[in-house]
Amino acid sequence: MRCPFCRHADSRVVDSREVDEGQAIRRRRSCSECGRRFTTSETVVLAVVKRSGVTEQFSRDKVVRGVRRACQGRPVDDDALQQLAQRVEESIRAAGVAEIPSHEVGLAILGPLRELDAVAYLRFASVYRSFSSIEDFEKEISDLRKAIADSIEPDDSGKRADDA
Repeated sequence: MRCPFCRHADSRVVDSREVDEGQAIRRRRSCSECGRRFTTSETVVLAVVKRSGVTEQFSRDKVVRGVRRACQGRPVDDDALQQLAQRVEESIRAAGVAEIPSHEVGLAILGPLRELDAVAYLRFASVYRSFSSIEDFEKEISDLRKAIADSIEPDDSGKRADDA
């Protein structure tokens, strides 16, 4: 690592710590030439492989922009979109791979979006899954209704599943 003060090419690590729940490493370094100390931060770059084969860095902002279009006119605020993007990134990083196909990013969006807003979910799913007929919408609506009914159905203790 090059020293930012004297530009000498050699430095040694004095201390290393994980930050951001293990997503980055903070290193305290000392220059072997001038003796000054400086801090570096190392993060793992998550790459998305698009259908065309082009690779680009994962972007929460891009997730938010895509979902925002599906949420247009819906009672969904920016904080909820930011939280959704964070959940998507966390689920992708949990897979433990450095590169992920864009298709997998879309799948990671569908679950949290369905919990956030059913209409926005249907809008996003219709584009993402390339719905081509009314039957596609009807099937997705039927599956959504079933999932909602299952989540509020009482269990054996008399509590609803979503109260647990």
